[in-house]
Amino acid sequence: MSCVAVVGGMVGLAYASVPLYKLFCQVTGFGGTTQVAHEAPVDVSEKTIKIRFNADVNSGLHWQFKPDQREMTVKLGQDNLAHYTAENMSVHPITGQAVYNVTPLKAGQYFSKIACFCFDEQTLEPGQRVDMPVSFYVDPAIAEDINTQDVKTITLSYTFYKAESSVEAPGGNEDQGG
Repeated sequence: MSCVAVVGGMVGLAYASVPLYKLFCQVTGFGGTTQVAHEAPVDVSEKTIKIRFNADVNSGLHWQFKPDQREMTVKLGQDNLAHYTAENMSVHPITGQAVYNVTPLKAGQYFSKIACFCFDEQTLEPGQRVDMPVSFYVDPAIAEDINTQDVKTITLSYTFYKAESSVEAPGGNEDQGG
């Protein structure tokens, strides 16, 4: 009976491990996972940090995706707005989903997004080009953490993948455009 209980507990733990790991990463910033906030803090520091922007597209998604700015210097605690541009290069509508992280990984717990295109799937019509803004701030507490004293630059990186629920017509490469 106890063996059945142990096996049942292990199966239950296996099913719960993915959502629990995701929750752990969101709460702690582990693995470069950023935080989500509703608004920037009231207090803005005079201290600054450099933010670099990176954009990649998985080979299975026929999009072009790039940051409109390569870097910006921001005040800690200040609400900032950065823009990315995406364009569907195929002849069919395609739905994509962005995954993201920041490096160095230890900065993830201090990097907060207020609004981001990455929160939702994005559907682009054939040839459609769109502006994709992200509103963010860096928590002033990063300057007080002994473990992040050496962080002078944070890189915000996105990779777009074709969403499982993509509206794209099934098939091979016949959907590729110019």
